[in-house]
Amino acid sequence: MAFKPIVMCSVSIFSLMAGTAAYAQVDAAPAAQQGDAASNEDIVVTGVRASIVGALNVRKESIQIVDSIVAEDVGKLPDNNVVEALQRVTGVQVTDRGGGEAATVTIRGLADPLTTLNGRNVFTAAGQSFALQDVSANLVRQVDVYKTRSADQIETGLAGQIDVKTRRPFDFDGFAISGLARGIYNEQADTYNPNVALLVSDRWETGIGDIGVLVNGSWSRTKYRNMSTTAGAMVPFLTDGNLPGVTTSNMPGACPQGAPWVPYERLQPTDCRVVSPTNPNGNIWTPGTNSGLPTGAGSTLDINGQETPYVLSRDAVFSSDLYGKRERPSVNAAVQWAPNSSSVYTAEVFYSGFRGNTFNSLQFSFVDWWGNPGAVELYDGTNIVKARTVDDVYGFNSGDYATNKTDSFVYALNGQWDLGDRGKIIGDVAYQTSTNKTSFIAMRTDRVAQQITADFNAGGGVPSYHFDDDSLLTDPSVWNVAQLYDNADKNKGSAVTLTLDGYYTWDEGFLRRVKAGVRYDDRKASSFTRTQDANNLGAPLSSLGEDAQFTNSGFFDGRADVPTSWTLANGYWLHSNADYVRGLYGLPTSGQLSLDRVFDIDETTMSAYVMADGEVSILGRPLQLEGGVRFVAVSTKSNFFNRLADGELTRAGNSAEKFLPSFTARYEITPRLRLRFNYGETLRRPNFTDINPNYSLTGDLTNVGYGSGTAGTANLKPTHSKNYDLALEWYFERNSAIYVTGFRREINGLVVPLTVMEHIPDNDIVAGATDNFAITRPVNASNGVLKGVEVGLTYYPNYLPGILDGLGFQGSLTVLDSNQTIPETDSAGNITGETQSQFFNVSKLSYNTTLAYDKGPFNARLSYIWRKGFLHNNEARLFANPIGIWYKPESSLDLQLTWNVTDNIGVTFDAVNLLKSKQQSYYKYGNAGDSEKYNLGTLLLARTFALGARFSF
Repeated sequence: MAFKPIVMCSVSIFSLMAGTAAYAQVDAAPAAQQGDAASNEDIVVTGVRASIVGALNVRKESIQIVDSIVAEDVGKLPDNNVVEALQRVTGVQVTDRGGGEAATVTIRGLADPLTTLNGRNVFTAAGQSFALQDVSANLVRQVDVYKTRSADQIETGLAGQIDVKTRRPFDFDGFAISGLARGIYNEQADTYNPNVALLVSDRWETGIGDIGVLVNGSWSRTKYRNMSTTAGAMVPFLTDGNLPGVTTSNMPGACPQGAPWVPYERLQPTDCRVVSPTNPNGNIWTPGTNSGLPTGAGSTLDINGQETPYVLSRDAVFSSDLYGKRERPSVNAAVQWAPNSSSVYTAEVFYSGFRGNTFNSLQFSFVDWWGNPGAVELYDGTNIVKARTVDDVYGFNSGDYATNKTDSFVYALNGQWDLGDRGKIIGDVAYQTSTNKTSFIAMRTDRVAQQITADFNAGGGVPSYHFDDDSLLTDPSVWNVAQLYDNADKNKGSAVTLTLDGYYTWDEGFLRRVKAGVRYDDRKASSFTRTQDANNLGAPLSSLGEDAQFTNSGFFDGRADVPTSWTLANGYWLHSNADYVRGLYGLPTSGQLSLDRVFDIDETTMSAYVMADGEVSILGRPLQLEGGVRFVAVSTKSNFFNRLADGELTRAGNSAEKFLPSFTARYEITPRLRLRFNYGETLRRPNFTDINPNYSLTGDLTNVGYGSGTAGTANLKPTHSKNYDLALEWYFERNSAIYVTGFRREINGLVVPLTVMEHIPDNDIVAGATDNFAITRPVNASNGVLKGVEVGLTYYPNYLPGILDGLGFQGSLTVLDSNQTIPETDSAGNITGETQSQFFNVSKLSYNTTLAYDKGPFNARLSYIWRKGFLHNNEARLFANPIGIWYKPESSLDLQLTWNVTDNIGVTFDAVNLLKSKQQSYYKYGNAGDSEKYNLGTLLLARTFALGARFSF
């Protein structure tokens, strides 16, 4: 490979001037930048202001565009995990707030930030990314969010880089001990949850130099409750008049649909009663079109040559009452040794764990039967059903129990050697391993109810429904034991990473610093799975005994007119008695079960970079320049195993090489006014699951005539982005600044899903058995542009009188605009055209505001976060509604109070989601769809209160 001689040459040349990217931004600051920092006033404050102003200083002194969160001491971030802490950073949006916390972070609308720990790339199990929510805020010293990238940083992550910095013993002058203990009340679950952390650090002067040891541990447990209610997908139905004709000549053999058509019969996509020489497949309508079926009053479908009116109604209504528990143990430990003033060695280990289980109590009822149809109410001027009554409706309850366990370790050894007072060499070797194990078991119970009355939007996007006798929902004798679903997965990953970097600086002349380095990373990932399903047991739930039954209560907190209680299989009992339950269905038990191998992947990355910093004077003011190029070569070798074909092996291999240039300029217009420009190129590598070509199938569970499934694309390529940023920053007072940043991302090779109808016989589907599936695969078939403007303000006035002295404000606003091409295909998967869509999870407008107070022994923050509605994802192409699922605007009002009883002891009170916000979704694509007639789900978000104490000595 052409890259090999480059690497060998680089090692020999750069061995005198190499250093790791893990410390590049702190230890390798150019002399011009260091001098600039010294020439400005140092900001020395304490309390909540220290965190906010400390983050401002990080941006001010960096040559790149970077926003930060700085914790003054252990536990000083007012959040439970890093994702929640990041929601107050300019340009960062968070979503997926179920379970009492935020789980997903995007930077300027992109959801793939590179996550690093002390500069080292980290991941979870077989994924390309790290579960950032698993990092306790208690362990964090600082979090840097890089909006731009230089050549010395790892090349992946279109969204940017999130670098989590933990503490080390040389951060302290001597012995230090800090800790916290908090009790968090989750109002929705009515539970009290502990959160504790302890840091102990010390350093000594010895005969062999300075030695420091630090251990920092955190443990939290959360018991939560998620409650949601949903109006199902839209499908077409006949009306009560103008029914289509049918003749026996249209009915080949024994037509299972029968004849004739009846009022309000649900129209399947295909029907044997419309088979003809010109329509051999019996097609009536096409599911999953972008905008769905027409919704105008009197809209028709061609059925047997007759323009037949139809209405659009929901296929189901359902409610989910999920009880969850998660525990997060985490530890970081470090030993540092400085044998002399010119070298430092650091050995550290980081452990992050997750233990979780959920019991989802699901109550699901179809509302699509046409026997003895009842009253139907339409929205004015449309054919969309708002409310209806249905007799003899089939429904099921499902007790779903899932477990999730993750253990991730990072071991690292780092050495730093000064080259006089002009440069430094840094070498770093790291090994990490991560394993994730999940299991899932679910038992359905079903019945046919005499009648259901449903209003699909009774107000505010929340449906209402009731049965003729809701009390039967809690009678186990009327529920028949139906299907069983039983599966498990295991994913693991490991990596060995070596870096060698270094720099040399000058105080005068144009050239101020030269920096270069190499990086080698060998990443391995494996995945395993098993699944087994079974059909009805043929006995009432009551026959399994009381321990097998669970009845919830108080569902939805009185905020919806839906049933508040139902009985179903007890998920905790299912998990504890899994082998007994398997035996009832005649399935193999644990001694006979094994996981099937899904894939083994070995990805090797070799990269090298060189960069230089320069400085010139323009109009008497310094212009600092930084330019470089990074070369990366990636080789991926994959083995895929098809469990539907006795583990049939498929081998695949990909390789890619890329030069990625970067350039940054920072000009001081005045000592307080700065202008920055950055150009850089980044990559997004495919997820390992996205290159697995084997099927993952789901049966026809919604009676549309075929199942669904996913499969990967083995030759998927990396996505490439060209990034432009321009920022103007005014540091108008010692503790205050305002900044405006414009940016543009030009992204090529975006991965988008394409769906193809496939016939897959000899599959293992039992529930919803079928041989026909809509298979969705990822392809590099889209290009897009993301652009926007960020505005940030930090303001701590120094002129406020009396008790008002200490007030401050921090806020930011982000405006985004995105557009990507989405290919359109026919049923065979052939691309027939293009349409336009905005990026997923991009809010066009978001802002956050924090009113802070820091006076004497009291600190306080009142924060409000708001983001405009956004496209969350596209639904599987199975129904007649618009394909896009949009989320309504989201917000959260949070409060933190601290009373510093002494200089070393503080009492804290925190409140999250004071306004009891909820998360709501609806169907929309282009001009089709809205939150009123196309409402989908409503999830209640928990409000939490925390009382705690912290100490630091």
